[in-house]
Amino acid sequence: MSDFKWKHFQGEIILGCVRWYCKYGISYRDLEEMMVERGVEVDHTTLFRWVQQYAPEIEKRLRWYYKPCLGESWKVDETYVKVKGQFNIWTGDLGLTSEIRLIERQFGIYSAP
Repeated sequence: MSDFKWKHFQGEIILGCVRWYCKYGISYRDLEEMMVERGVEVDHTTLFRWVQQYAPEIEKRLRWYYKPCLGESWKVDETYVKVKGQFNIWTGDLGLTSEIRLIERQFGIYSAP
């Protein structure tokens, strides 16, 4: 059964308007002007009703396809650091003491290991 049964406009027009509103955050009146330019006369209150009715359903159906990319944060495992004119590989698993030693070497201060 169609979700757009008994609607005055075709489903593609309704979904297009709801998608433009949700994705680009334009106002209902601007969206109304865009649709008039495309030959579809629709009122801004109708657009509001479409968004209220169909946006939650679209979000619910698309949520299944959303996949988290890398999460909220990520860490660098290794990087290149220049010490006394030479690039050295610094790995994050060495810990804070290696960072202190690296800084001491950079400024010419040496301490016992």
